Amino acid sequence: MKVLVTGGAGFIGSNLCEYLLSNNYEVVCLDNFSTGKIENIHHLLNTYPNTFKLIVGDIRNLADCQKALNRVDYVMHEAALGSVPRSIKDPITTNAVNIGGFLNMLIAARDAKVKRFIYAASSSTYGDSKELPKVEDIIGKPLSPYAITKYVDELYADIFARTYGLEYIGLRYFNVFGRRQDPFGAYAAVIPLFVKKMMAHERPIINGDGEISRDFTYIDNVIQMNMLAMAVNKKEAVNQIYNTAYGQSTTLNQLVEYLKEYLSKFDPSIKNIEAVYGPNRIGDIPYSLACIDKAKSLLGYAPEYDIKKGLKEAVEWYWENI
Repeated sequence: MKVLVTGGAGFIGSNLCEYLLSNNYEVVCLDNFSTGKIENIHHLLNTYPNTFKLIVGDIRNLADCQKALNRVDYVMHEAALGSVPRSIKDPITTNAVNIGGFLNMLIAARDAKVKRFIYAASSSTYGDSKELPKVEDIIGKPLSPYAITKYVDELYADIFARTYGLEYIGLRYFNVFGRRQDPFGAYAAVIPLFVKKMMAHERPIINGDGEISRDFTYIDNVIQMNMLAMAVNKKEAVNQIYNTAYGQSTTLNQLVEYLKEYLSKFDPSIKNIEAVYGPNRIGDIPYSLACIDKAKSLLGYAPEYDIKKGLKEAVEWYWENI
């Protein structure tokens, strides 16, 4: 069985590559290293020289997509430009990668006759919807260029299923975190950013009053969802969108307290660090909590990691690796 992971040198992609390879899949990684890192997959290239192939290429180039899809059975499409602030600063590039690149991948996957196209959708699609918990069928207006791109991807995938018979499953990721999530980029996600600051005895900066909430989702839950999406053979389960989360809401104030507790096991002085509060961030969804009933009933999803269990593992990884 051969699987293409686009964005395979990134945070989520490299974890998927590692899991697939350790379970005897043949894996192709397509990445242009705009946000991915060779360090994330170096050990995989050394450990699995016969079953792991790296193609340095860009999903904005159709020929690269076609090359990567040679004899591929399944696609896990993770390649994208994430980050709401980045999309506000540079909507053109975000659009080119997330919509143009996505369309290229659909075209190439259709022509290669892959068995299924599994792709990273986003909870940002819920936009200004006040509904809690978030249910797949009820969305609001997008709040950022990034959110628009991820919603358009859902529309494209559905059209390709109905028009060309391309099977897909879209996974709406909710604030994924864990090992190999980069704390150093200009658009670093909140958990690695806070961990890095607190390890350096700096105060984390919270946008707003800290009561903004997120359904933080540990990387191993995301791996489970991708594997279930690839394996499921019930007709009613495919050509669907699924929330990919734990189903638990955590405020940023709570997050800081958890991080202080877990990091202080390595450095007791971190316990005394207090957050700094700044202005709200443009384009942010205020509250996020996923309903995961659909994934449970149709895919058999059973997430193992809540925020606390995931943070304990993530903090240990960061302590040893940054």
